[in-house]
Amino acid sequence: MSDLEGDLNLWFDPAKCLIGGVWCAPAGGQILPLYNPSTGAQIGAIARGGSADIDAAVAAAEASQAGAWGRMPAAERGRLLLKLSAMVLSRAEDLARIEAMDVGKPLKQARADAVALARYLEFYGGAADKLHGATIPYLEGYTVYTLREAHGVTGHIVPWNYPMQIIGRSVGAALATGNSCVLKPAEDACLTALAFADIALQAGLPAGALNVVPGLGAEAGAALTAHARVNHISFTGSVGVGQMVQRAAADHIVPVTLELGGKSPQLMFEDADLDAALPFLVNAGIQNAGQTCSASSRILVQRGVYDEVTARMADAYGKLRVGPALADLDVGPLISARQKATVEGFLARGADLEVAARGSLQDAPEGGNYICPTLFCGVDPAHVLARDEIFGPVQVIIPFEDEAEALSIANGTDYGLVASLWTRDGARQMRAAKAIRAGQVFINNYGAGGGVELPFGGAGKSGHGREKGFEAMYGFTALKTVAAYHG
Repeated sequence: MSDLEGDLNLWFDPAKCLIGGVWCAPAGGQILPLYNPSTGAQIGAIARGGSADIDAAVAAAEASQAGAWGRMPAAERGRLLLKLSAMVLSRAEDLARIEAMDVGKPLKQARADAVALARYLEFYGGAADKLHGATIPYLEGYTVYTLREAHGVTGHIVPWNYPMQIIGRSVGAALATGNSCVLKPAEDACLTALAFADIALQAGLPAGALNVVPGLGAEAGAALTAHARVNHISFTGSVGVGQMVQRAAADHIVPVTLELGGKSPQLMFEDADLDAALPFLVNAGIQNAGQTCSASSRILVQRGVYDEVTARMADAYGKLRVGPALADLDVGPLISARQKATVEGFLARGADLEVAARGSLQDAPEGGNYICPTLFCGVDPAHVLARDEIFGPVQVIIPFEDEAEALSIANGTDYGLVASLWTRDGARQMRAAKAIRAGQVFINNYGAGGGVELPFGGAGKSGHGREKGFEAMYGFTALKTVAAYHG
């Protein structure tokens, strides 16, 4: 095996599920092949869990609610999460190498994800005993107060693009608020979910507080979302699957948090600081090979600086290097041959567009799922590449005349996840931030360094509900009002 193919060095059996604190083979005895996106070669197998495994995991989660985990004081839960955070950080390099091999992202990006997972656990560990109710002034003779209580059993369906980060922001918040979790990771990349679960056991998380059932979405995922005894569902993924999740949850009147994707714009006005903006314009589009729900795939540029911005971005694109994950270049492979074919289909539909620049392959194995980052310029806002989520390293530059047109274009898709404004005009910053339909708007930056404290979620087909920060904890609790009459 070459250095670029790497070695997984797993300390757990990926062909098993974690249910009730015990690693066990799936009830059906089946497995799924696991492929390395950098080479296309099979590197192992994972459990193919199904409805029987989900049912057992839900029962284990219910038992933990009635047992040690459900009775544990909030401060103690917080200490456990802080311990888990420290243990994740101590295994960050192992986790990063597994993630790079499994997902295909450059090693430096996988390392950042491992640190982010630890940071989420640190944040939610510190916040666990700080989620308070309130007292409400009411009629004479009454004392009224509110309690925030765990839903009970929460289901978590995590995608393949950022397993560690999304586990941190979803499972971390659910555990902090006292829920017991059943996690169904994506079949394309679930190794760090399993690794995290094993580390959680070592940290002392009570049996059943976290259960992990790998498997196909149509089998294990469908069983989880349709389960009558799951009290809340958190899903990150495509719009189509999100609609199915919400329909399934509706049968049991179960609340759902959906984070479904985006077509996020950056608006470049003539007074913008181009030197400061350039790294954000490019990196926000090509990170994780563009397989990011909040990727900035649309660059809207005012006519006065259009030529300069296009030239600068084209120059940056021309220097982008694409190769295997462990080569740690700018861009790695896409997750699968299926995803590569999808992106190639979009590129074919952009054959009529002007290509400003492309990145280049660097010693990339033929079997890998590689796409060279591609920058299109002069794109009409109505073009499919300017409207649909591509989920690949593709960006389009769209010119605009004035603020009104920029806002019209920015809001001209079905999505509303993230947006960014580049302007020194303070009044414009306030107007545009209010006018843009998005869950997050950044001014003279993009992403704010990840920001585990910053509520994250979308509008329109980007989904509903909020993750990250205290808002996520509110979502993983139900508010109870107590009205005591004492005369």
